[in-house]
Amino acid sequence: MFRRLATALAGILMLGAGEADWRPLDPENTLVIGTTKGPVVVELRPEFAPRGVERVKQLAREGVYDGLQFHRVIDGFVAQTGNPNNRDGGVSRHPDLPPEFSFRIPPDIADVVVDRSDAREGFVGATPFQAVSRAEQALRPDDPRIRGWGAYCPGVMGMGRQADPGTANAEIFFMRAPARRLDHEYTVVGRVVSGLEAIRAVAVGEPPKVPDLMLRVRVMADLPPAERPRLEVMDTRGPAFRSRLAVLKREKGAAFTICDADVPVRTR
Repeated sequence: MFRRLATALAGILMLGAGEADWRPLDPENTLVIGTTKGPVVVELRPEFAPRGVERVKQLAREGVYDGLQFHRVIDGFVAQTGNPNNRDGGVSRHPDLPPEFSFRIPPDIADVVVDRSDAREGFVGATPFQAVSRAEQALRPDDPRIRGWGAYCPGVMGMGRQADPGTANAEIFFMRAPARRLDHEYTVVGRVVSGLEAIRAVAVGEPPKVPDLMLRVRVMADLPPAERPRLEVMDTRGPAFRSRLAVLKREKGAAFTICDADVPVRTR
């Protein structure tokens, strides 16, 4: 019963959000993906992985991703795509990338929402992260930047690789469910802010019998204004999101993690 009440209250709080609680997407760091299951919009995070984000945008602009299959889809785990040969191991004509499994970011761009004795969790934009504790951070007083890594929560987009950590190239994958064991192991480049239901609907299999496709992949800045998604994302620093977060924390108690907190989006 409390779960139903908490969910209802979260919905009411979203309806009561003011204009200051919403922010626009950055067209240069937003990926618009048309799939056979519907549109998907991804907010990219160069703060986490500048090389990975640049590569994804480069391949989108070259048309490499257009028409590629979701070639490996595991229910309750991931949907993989982005390999030019439509199977694991495919690469683009560009060199492999070094690992970007962790980052150091200025504290003013990170929104810490969980502060435990052993770690912190929060968001940069809509993308979740985990970071070292304040106590561990204090061991480096000369460097105030937050030392963290992307958290593999639902909707998070990562770069695939082979056994060698330095083999990320073209493959990308989307989380259909949380899998925090991937933290520190794969480069996080962003998160789906709209269309996660499409990712969860693509055909399952390794490979699927009839694979779904990424039909067209574009950087939003390259689209004519009239064709751009008219979306705004709730600001995780605003009072409306903080109210939603408080409801979730009361519902989950000590079990709460950053993967329990989705970031709402609206059409403007």
